[in-house]
Amino acid sequence: MNKARRILFTACAALFGTALLGPAAAQAFPDKPVKMLVGTAPGGGTDFVARLVAQELSKLWGQPVVVENRTGASGTIAGGELKNAKPDGYTLWISPQTAVAVAPQLLAKTPYDSLKDFTPITVIASSPLVLIANPSFPASNFKEYIDYVKKNPGSISFASGGVGSSPHMTQELLNKELGLKMIHVPYRGEAPAIADVLGGQVPVLFANIPSGMPHVNSGKLKALVTTGATRSPEAKDVPTMIESGVVNVQTATWNALYAPAGMPPELTQKIYADVAKVLKQGAARDRLLASGNEPVLNTPEKFKAFLAEEYKRWGDVIKAGNLRTE
Repeated sequence: MNKARRILFTACAALFGTALLGPAAAQAFPDKPVKMLVGTAPGGGTDFVARLVAQELSKLWGQPVVVENRTGASGTIAGGELKNAKPDGYTLWISPQTAVAVAPQLLAKTPYDSLKDFTPITVIASSPLVLIANPSFPASNFKEYIDYVKKNPGSISFASGGVGSSPHMTQELLNKELGLKMIHVPYRGEAPAIADVLGGQVPVLFANIPSGMPHVNSGKLKALVTTGATRSPEAKDVPTMIESGVVNVQTATWNALYAPAGMPPELTQKIYADVAKVLKQGAARDRLLASGNEPVLNTPEKFKAFLAEEYKRWGDVIKAGNLRTE
């Protein structure tokens, strides 16, 4: 056998062997601890989802799934670490859309390409937002809110938990669709933003429902509208934007699971199936619902298409608002 034929034979044998080992390797996974990256601080909504998933997968897999918080740069530090990891399933990332669909188009520099450098596995859960206002704010419902902002262009401020966050981008989407002009007041997290709405320093805020509704239920704030397709179980008395006449603005904070690009399809499918298995029923599902999250658990294929749609949607909003940060 000449040298060229030997090289070709060796390459084909290696490729054939890899194809045979793929499903077997997926079935054997995991045989050591798994690291789950989170780009937000401990105690927040994304961290809660990640720790719930890690706890349930640890039980199913018989291996520790360890949550590691890598905060900073709108969550992109964690994403950069995932990009550089091996695509073997032992490093995963749970992130809200901020770090994946928004930050790469909003920040001057991001260490990854969201549509090329990751393997989308599934959207774990989503939580719609609620527009909350200080009791002194003149509007008592969403229509009055829109009318009031239009009558006072560029003079009404709105709070958010940070540039590029779901509350920020929801208002920017609304500005784009309805031609509104408002002043953005970003905070370092949702809690201080809500505190200033409570104190009257800023009149309104799109908040995550689990964070905002307790203040509404106590009578300290009022709720004007929610952003889901249907009413939230946590805000049954608050109408949606669709009910309020705005049919093309639906948003939510959604947390999803990613692996590095190039992960074998069999392993991607196994991890997806296992996550869906532990979260679709029982106490884990109940804990998700109690936290204001609605399980999604779409397939990797559907998630990939959804991510591309979200990337384009928020890119259009960023361009329309001329939003950019260093």
